[in-house]
Amino acid sequence: MASFSWVRSNDELAQAIQSVRKYDAVAVDTEFRRRDTFFPQVALVQLAVEGHCWLIDPLTLTDTDALKSLLTDPSVIKVLHSASEDLEIFEYWLGVLPRPLFDTQKAAAMLNMGFGLSYRAMVEQMLGVVLSKEETQSDWLARPLSDAQCEYAAQDVTYLCTCWPMLRAKADARGVFAWILAEGEAAETGGRGPLAKFKSAWKLKPVQLGVLMALVTWRETEARRRDKPRSWILADKVMTELAQKMPENLPKLGEISGIPHSVIRRDGRQLIELIATAANTARAQPPTPLPAPANGQVRALAKVLAGPLAGIAEELEMNVEVLLAGRELELIAREALGESIDPPAHWVGWRATTVIEPLRRRARVHLESQHETG
Repeated sequence: MASFSWVRSNDELAQAIQSVRKYDAVAVDTEFRRRDTFFPQVALVQLAVEGHCWLIDPLTLTDTDALKSLLTDPSVIKVLHSASEDLEIFEYWLGVLPRPLFDTQKAAAMLNMGFGLSYRAMVEQMLGVVLSKEETQSDWLARPLSDAQCEYAAQDVTYLCTCWPMLRAKADARGVFAWILAEGEAAETGGRGPLAKFKSAWKLKPVQLGVLMALVTWRETEARRRDKPRSWILADKVMTELAQKMPENLPKLGEISGIPHSVIRRDGRQLIELIATAANTARAQPPTPLPAPANGQVRALAKVLAGPLAGIAEELEMNVEVLLAGRELELIAREALGESIDPPAHWVGWRATTVIEPLRRRARVHLESQHETG
């Protein structure tokens, strides 16, 4: 069994953090539950340095300042694997994001070890150790935790602690360590936003789009206020139909397919008023149209750019997916063809000079050659 110590009091937390600060890096992980809430419910935080692990019980702490201080300490690198959910937990629970951040999943992709590599797959690849999956779906809020749960939680950071110096050595040898830290610095919560899942929203008329955007904002606010999943507030299909039909009264609202009676009873009048207000606002000031799916010209240019992107990945010895997502190739193609785009936030730094600008140049050259031969 991995060596670990429980941290259940403020004093024990302060002592653990004091021990961790002696090192230049700490492995970090969390366990949580998110079955019937909007916000993740933090159940356990694990820290590890050189084989020793601390299991921090957030349910018994009343002062988390020491942990917040560690997570934001610029002299201690926080090592996490696939950090997105952990970031959301720390931001909601503590109001901070771990910095500097070394995400070992991102590092593995940037070291050509595989894109989207799971923690279990990384440990097996690097250390030859096969980890158990038995406790993946455990109820981590239950107390006491079983020996199997404690072992599972400790292994999540003790092996991470072992992999970290190996990954750093590879990154230093390849000259990409600063790039990996830059990726960690840019990591944030929220993804592409709640409107991104409405794939057909671009088809809506301006007034309908304005209504959908208002409904999305309302649902997001209610989900956070009630701490319930978005779908428990209002399903995506119901919201789309509300935007399309824009019911003007409760009887019309009741005709919307799939809308629960409880929603009509509790929120009906508010929804009718919200829809009317949003429609009037959109008529007076139409929202910016959402981009339609890529047309044939955009797809063709993106396909041309896929070759140079693969060449850049081969030259850098990185997994191509970590350089640029497929939809971002289409963004470069749209831009080259004269469309206005909203460049993603991570098109900066090393990615801008090494990936984005060369692809932009290649797109321009291709279009110019087409024009000359056409």
